[in-house]
Amino acid sequence: MENLTLPSAENYFLAQHAALIADSYQKLLGYSLLVDDIENIPLAERLFNAPFALLSHNNEADPLFNYANAQALRLFEFDWQELIMLPSRLSAEPINQSARAELLAQVNTQGFIKNYQGIRISKTGKRFKISEAVVWNLVDEKGTYHGQAACFSNWTFL
Repeated sequence: MENLTLPSAENYFLAQHAALIADSYQKLLGYSLLVDDIENIPLAERLFNAPFALLSHNNEADPLFNYANAQALRLFEFDWQELIMLPSRLSAEPINQSARAELLAQVNTQGFIKNYQGIRISKTGKRFKISEAVVWNLVDEKGTYHGQAACFSNWTFL
């Protein structure tokens, strides 16, 4: 079941899902998603407040967003309740959705992709190009596939 509550101190910034994101990244790419290790701030809180955009979607046939950090929420101009449970394909304009689908299929096969670039669209219709994005599969310690995540620090509004 998806968590419909905004990550916060009260829900430990959705620590279990944040750990799945970070652990999957570490396992597939061989290094940490976060370069800093601040002892007094939990991983989940650091991910939610990170300067890069971080999103994930579930493993449904038409995947739904189930996580976005604060930077991704600002960039896509959605609040938490609007973004989660939104089909992730809607983050791209219809003309760009087939290229996005090909990317996700490639990630499913390879486990991850680095240096992805593509055009995305915000809630208000602002178009932006993301570059140097990493997209990876979310797989737990039992090998169960839970969806995919993406992070990126580079975007340019068009």
